[in-house]
Amino acid sequence: MTDDNLKLMAHLMRRAGFGASRDELERRTEVGYDQTVDELLHPDSQTPVDYYEFLRYYPLWWKPGTMGGLGHAGWVWRMINTQAPLQEKLCLFYHQLFATGVAKVDHYDEIEDMIDMFREKGMGNYKTILMEIAHSPAMLFWLDNHENHATSVNENWGRELLELFSMGVGNYTETDVRECSRAFTGWTLSHKLPRFHMGRWDWEFEYRPEDHDAGEKEFLGHKGNFDGEEIIDIILAQPATATFIARHLYSFFVADEPQVPAWSVTPPNNPEAVQAIADNLMQTDYHIGTALKFILTSDFFKEAIFAKVKNPTEVVIGTLRLVGNTERPSPQTMQWATDITNMGQDLLNPPSVEGWHSGIEWINSGTLMKRTNFTAELISDQSRPGVTSILDRVMAAGNSPETLVDAGLDVMGPLEIAPESRLELIEHATALQSENTNTNGAKHANSISTISEILQLIVSLREFQFA
Repeated sequence: MTDDNLKLMAHLMRRAGFGASRDELERRTEVGYDQTVDELLHPDSQTPVDYYEFLRYYPLWWKPGTMGGLGHAGWVWRMINTQAPLQEKLCLFYHQLFATGVAKVDHYDEIEDMIDMFREKGMGNYKTILMEIAHSPAMLFWLDNHENHATSVNENWGRELLELFSMGVGNYTETDVRECSRAFTGWTLSHKLPRFHMGRWDWEFEYRPEDHDAGEKEFLGHKGNFDGEEIIDIILAQPATATFIARHLYSFFVADEPQVPAWSVTPPNNPEAVQAIADNLMQTDYHIGTALKFILTSDFFKEAIFAKVKNPTEVVIGTLRLVGNTERPSPQTMQWATDITNMGQDLLNPPSVEGWHSGIEWINSGTLMKRTNFTAELISDQSRPGVTSILDRVMAAGNSPETLVDAGLDVMGPLEIAPESRLELIEHATALQSENTNTNGAKHANSISTISEILQLIVSLREFQFA
């Protein structure tokens, strides 16, 4: 019987990271749950990833520019090798929330700069994040604020700031959208040099006071000569903003919610939990690190085991961190980046400003096949140290088919599966073991083969798709 503390630690590491090996889970369980949460929330206490190691192998990724399809490979390598997994998981959260894509921006460097900002400041106050986003050249271009002029207001950025980045539909009027947009006139990009051989030159934020609408504005019941920062302050003072951001945090870290467009008409699955997170945000000036600590130590988080469908990044990065031998940059790194895209999540290139639809919508017949094939192939690779460790643990548990299956489920989760699925696995293990020959060597080889095949079936189970 697996210790409940270890089950809880496995849950924490799936949500606040990308999962963990049994060895790591046992070490962290000895340290303690609350201490592990504190460590995860302080990434500066860990040795940072040496990104220059990746660049020594792939120097063009220093400035990927408009490189087609694989601009996110460097970020994939960071996620595989980080000792601060919550820091990278939070980057993924913000990338979903502030979805900005190279399909329009046509400049990986600027979107990478946005991810770097999330990595550096993501644990801090949400106002800091909003201000950085409002100054981000990638976002300015993505939502057309470089075309937002005092004499010709473009409402794209102002609308999405209210609809998707702060308050949500139903909490503002069309007049608020226009008045908000007026406050951000003159926030633009500096003139750019032409492309050079590796792509575009870096972009820079520029404020042009002569292009700013300095007239009085009326926004959410407030009147004044507001600029963008003052607009953001008014937005953050609204309880609706705290509730909206709380629901995003709940949906990403706790349990799958309906898609964002439905939120104005569909209440949260756990309104008490969302409200508790919102209260915490309001009381702490939207300090995200404090909100995360509240979430990760709450009863509602601890009870939401396997309540989320893994996104493609979690599938790929989690599997690679589990099996090991992935530290050195290699051509496989490029393939792993492609695998995430093929499963439906093209990092740095979300399908729209709304981001990806998550939860069960990650799964269809095509993506499910890609998920199971990817995971099964790696979990059967006995050259990888993580796989060897798993095989050794299952072998040490005993020889009966029941023991083999239960040990496999335990070390791969621990997973609780439907009784009929467990019975089918046991029957298959029994059939495989019956093929043993009488020679000791053949028996041993076949036992490894049997365990490997059962593990491949386990990662193909419905339950394995949940985090």
